[in-house]
Amino acid sequence: MSSNRRDADPVSSAGQLGRERWIVARPVLQFTLIGLAGLFTVAVATLVASQRIGQREAITDARTTTLVRAQGLVEPAVTNTLIDRDPAAIDAVGRAVEHGVLDSSLVRVKIWTEKGTIVYSNEPRLIGSNYELDGDELDAMRSGLIIAGVSNLSKPENHYEAGFHKLLEVYLPIRSPNGQRLLFEAYYRFDVVSASANRIWRSFAPVALGALLVLELLQIPLAYSLARRLRVRQYEREALLTQALEASDVERRRIASDLHDGVVQDLTGVTYSLAGAARSPSTPPATAELLDDAAESVRTSVTGLRSLLVDIYPPDLEGTGFAVALNDLLGSVADAGVETACDTTALERPLPTAIAAFLYRAAREALRNVIAHADASRVELAVGADAERAWVRIADDGAGIAPEVAAAGGAEGHFGLRTLRDQAASMGGRLHVERRPSGGTVVEVEVPLP
Repeated sequence: MSSNRRDADPVSSAGQLGRERWIVARPVLQFTLIGLAGLFTVAVATLVASQRIGQREAITDARTTTLVRAQGLVEPAVTNTLIDRDPAAIDAVGRAVEHGVLDSSLVRVKIWTEKGTIVYSNEPRLIGSNYELDGDELDAMRSGLIIAGVSNLSKPENHYEAGFHKLLEVYLPIRSPNGQRLLFEAYYRFDVVSASANRIWRSFAPVALGALLVLELLQIPLAYSLARRLRVRQYEREALLTQALEASDVERRRIASDLHDGVVQDLTGVTYSLAGAARSPSTPPATAELLDDAAESVRTSVTGLRSLLVDIYPPDLEGTGFAVALNDLLGSVADAGVETACDTTALERPLPTAIAAFLYRAAREALRNVIAHADASRVELAVGADAERAWVRIADDGAGIAPEVAAAGGAEGHFGLRTLRDQAASMGGRLHVERRPSGGTVVEVEVPLP
């Protein structure tokens, strides 16, 4: 037997060590995942912000470039006859556009009259076409504003640009030598905007995200240290609670032993003496009757004391003794005039002594509250255990626990339930107290099994 125990201990110790490591590592893992989620959020926000900033920068650059090219290169080449689409005037503007304006980012140039006629374009098929100018284009022509934005390539005048999918459109007014206003319009590739956004992203994202990542890595050891400290404090708290419960059990055992070996034995002897005296031939009938009554009263007191001993310190809780002890507990409730029922059919396996003792204490505390506070007519006790957990459930049909006490887990104002709740939590379980809609209270305690 000792050999088997020695063989099992390393496995048990390894499993316990693994659980302890997981208990400490779990909050650290949660902290790390939350930090990574925050880092991802910052990365996405940085990407979006850089794209917006890059777009604004690209648009600003396009506006500046268009202004310089339109007024510095194209406007000097415009003649009064361009409005009449004179071929020589068109060729002059075309040479200025081809040699000084067009590049890899600029795909289309148009010059409009106020009436919507295209008098020049690097796409010759557009020259002479008439389209209605919208409000922004007319405002730019009349007020001298430079307007930029994503072009609507579905408009009829953009038929030859539809293949580019997305273009940045910039337009501003220029003048002919006789002072007539014209609208200069340039279309840039939109990938210029994307390139600017990527350039900005690459410039400061590594610094920002790198700093956050370093901060995260520095915080993980601190979080692990904090988790270990909290676990040590929890160990100390659990140890104090266990010591208090063990001290209580030792004291209960001592009191029960003293009562059993002292008062109970003495009263039992008195019972025998009274019964013997009552049956003595020399005892008068009247006296014998009084002695019988006294013997019966003492026997009742002894029975009550024996029940009290079971309540103070239960018998063997291993194996079938656990179910017997619970039935004995219900016996004290039945003596108070309450109908009882005990269901142990779900008890599929023997319980470890420590867990059986805890569930016994939980049932005893709940039954005490029923007798003291519930004014119930029926109490049902159920106990069960499967491969993973053990539980005990006490339900009564009494007045019901106060809602605020139930919301506090049954612990508010109930020292016994508060102690049970704390010990259940230290064992990885829970104490649940619920007010029944039909009246009464349900107390359920559940703990995991090793």
